Amino acid sequence: MIKRGITYFKSQKQFHNLTMYGFGQAFNLLTPLLVIPYIVSICGETGYGKIGVGMAVAFFLMVFVDYGSEIIGVKQVAINRENKQNLESIFTTTYSAKALLLAVVIIIFSLIINFIPFFAKEKILFLFSLTMVVGQFINPTWFFQGVENFKWITILNIASKLIYLAGVFIFIQTPEDYILSNLIWGIGMIVANGISFAFIIKKYSFSFRNTDKQKVIRLLKHNFSIFSSQIFVSLQMYSPIVLISFFGNNAMAGQYKIIDQIIAIFKTYLLLFFNYVYPRICYLLEKSKKEALYFWKLYNGINFIFIATSMMGIAFLSLRVVTYFNPKEVEIIADLLKIAVFIPILQAVSIPLKQLVLGENKQREYVRTTMIITTISLLMIILITPFFKVFGVLLALIITEIVTALIYYAIIKNNLFDRSH
Repeated sequence: MIKRGITYFKSQKQFHNLTMYGFGQAFNLLTPLLVIPYIVSICGETGYGKIGVGMAVAFFLMVFVDYGSEIIGVKQVAINRENKQNLESIFTTTYSAKALLLAVVIIIFSLIINFIPFFAKEKILFLFSLTMVVGQFINPTWFFQGVENFKWITILNIASKLIYLAGVFIFIQTPEDYILSNLIWGIGMIVANGISFAFIIKKYSFSFRNTDKQKVIRLLKHNFSIFSSQIFVSLQMYSPIVLISFFGNNAMAGQYKIIDQIIAIFKTYLLLFFNYVYPRICYLLEKSKKEALYFWKLYNGINFIFIATSMMGIAFLSLRVVTYFNPKEVEIIADLLKIAVFIPILQAVSIPLKQLVLGENKQREYVRTTMIITTISLLMIILITPFFKVFGVLLALIITEIVTALIYYAIIKNNLFDRSH
């Protein structure tokens, strides 16, 4: 099977794409390792906790601007990659809808920042964090994924992170400078994504002049269900640190953020790996389920081994890993990290199953599952956090991933894994 896999890589040019994509994502994922110890040493765990809360809110708002384009948009581009007219329609319609949504998000969140005390006391931090949402609005990664242009995905990732790295070390010099961290991140996104956006416009000669308003309305209606599910996914991903800050304090949020940042390297990697494999799976499922499943098993099987091995290594070296980030409560955080490593391992199972659920057009089942699971997860976090703090959040997330994987498998078992069919 390994020999056949190597032949498959070469014949399908997947090895070149994976190498290019992997290089960019490795840079993207390793950047925080260079920055976090410096930020914690300057701003402390409390300041880093505030940065984490602002970042979590920004990431959540990005879902409203993306509006399912990272799933439906990618799939539409992948299927229509050889039809320039359809590509232009998908591109201009999607960005027109995203522009409308961005305006709504900025207006509503600006009101929230001014009138809700939890946000008002860090008004400048949250306002600066909105630059990240603007950067995500411009972000054309979803289009590059669809046409499998991983070279430009790599370029924009590296460019944005280089700007962020330089900005952090130049401008963050005192504890009060924590408010600048997310602004620097947002500026990096805006610059890099803006250049990539201009590249697409020029290369494909796209024009927004003939954008059909009715298509924009249809997109907003059609993508609503998948968008709704992504809201719940984002709540599950980004609400824990906000809830810890709300029920506990920012120092505790900083501890969670350090743990989350360590495993987030692998969680983010899994999501990026999903983005890499998903368009090809959609394409292959249209041609041959047998070939699609082989591709799915090959890539995700190797990926699971990598994740599981990495997590066991981090658990074994947890004390040394945590010490690198310069926190005060090293032993407490190290013990929590040993529990947290199970989250990426479980996601290495649930995320590949999600690829098949969406690839098989089981959007309705996916949405229903996501809403139910996330609601249960949030209830567990809200009930457990006041008593068990960070440990309770990690336990709730582990249970969530187990249940999610089981439900995803049940959804696609008969269609793809039942040999009697």
